Amino acid sequence: MGSVAAALGLSSPLFTNGHLSSPNNSTSLSVEDANDLAMAKPSSTAVSLPNYKWRLLIAYDGTRYAGWQFQVSPPTIQCIVEKALVQITKLEREHLHFVGASRTDTGVHAWGQVAHFITPFNYDSLETIHSALNGLLPSDIRVREISAATPEFHARFSVKSKVYCYKIYNDSIMDPFQRHYAYHSAYKLNTTAMREAAKLFIGKHDFSAFVNTSRNDRVRDPVKTIFRFDVSEMGPLIQLEVEGSGFLYRQVRNMVALLIQIGKEAIPTDIVPKILATQDRRELAKYALSAPPHGLCLVSVKYNEEHLRLPSECPTSSFGRYHTISKCKLPFY
Repeated sequence: MGSVAAALGLSSPLFTNGHLSSPNNSTSLSVEDANDLAMAKPSSTAVSLPNYKWRLLIAYDGTRYAGWQFQVSPPTIQCIVEKALVQITKLEREHLHFVGASRTDTGVHAWGQVAHFITPFNYDSLETIHSALNGLLPSDIRVREISAATPEFHARFSVKSKVYCYKIYNDSIMDPFQRHYAYHSAYKLNTTAMREAAKLFIGKHDFSAFVNTSRNDRVRDPVKTIFRFDVSEMGPLIQLEVEGSGFLYRQVRNMVALLIQIGKEAIPTDIVPKILATQDRRELAKYALSAPPHGLCLVSVKYNEEHLRLPSECPTSSFGRYHTISKCKLPFY
């Protein structure tokens, strides 16, 4: 371990996180949430050892992956990142307690996914492990930032809000460079109507009519708060950006699908509160199917300031580093 520790910038403990904290959450938990919560609680028989928690900011192109949630085949983002962490830290995956803020679906992208993992050792510098991680990861997954985290921080349970963006390329001919990141609508969309309808989602509502039944039928609180829902245009590109306290399975894609139908002027804007009031997914199905996943991107995950503060005497956060050369290796002519 000595040579490995030196290579990865490990040191003797500088700050002690102690046992992992267990968040208070009174809502119904899914199987995965329960497992994550269980992993975050110390065993009553466990020996008290220093633990160090690390926060990752991750970006990925979800085209080739079956979403975030861990599975080996077909591969997922969590699986790929965990394998790299296991290789670098020499820890088993069950000891890393690697958790992401959002379980993005198959084909969905992310610019601001947040995750955390645990190690029993500290680092002198995070730049080395940061560089090593990105060196092992495929080019369509990148760790943008690594920082130390307090024991109270939890990538999923500490979330204050999430921001998603859905892109629509609204032109008669699709831009081939946008084909993996924007949904193509050859129908001319009325963005004014879409903007008016989007405002009707803002506020605290029961979104049962906008949730798909997931494969594991996980139980979630259907009441969510939408803080903003913006519709903007940049030439043929229409961006629908929504921020909420949380989102149900495929909720964003279902809301977007309804807005697209409203943009086509196939249905009126006031259909939004009527469907919300039914709390019935079958009612939405009369008007729209889920929008395709490739237009959706997790832009950012927001936390309260106290959850983002750095522990005392921790290593400096790493945002990546530029390569430099000490002398010109090309001859002068």
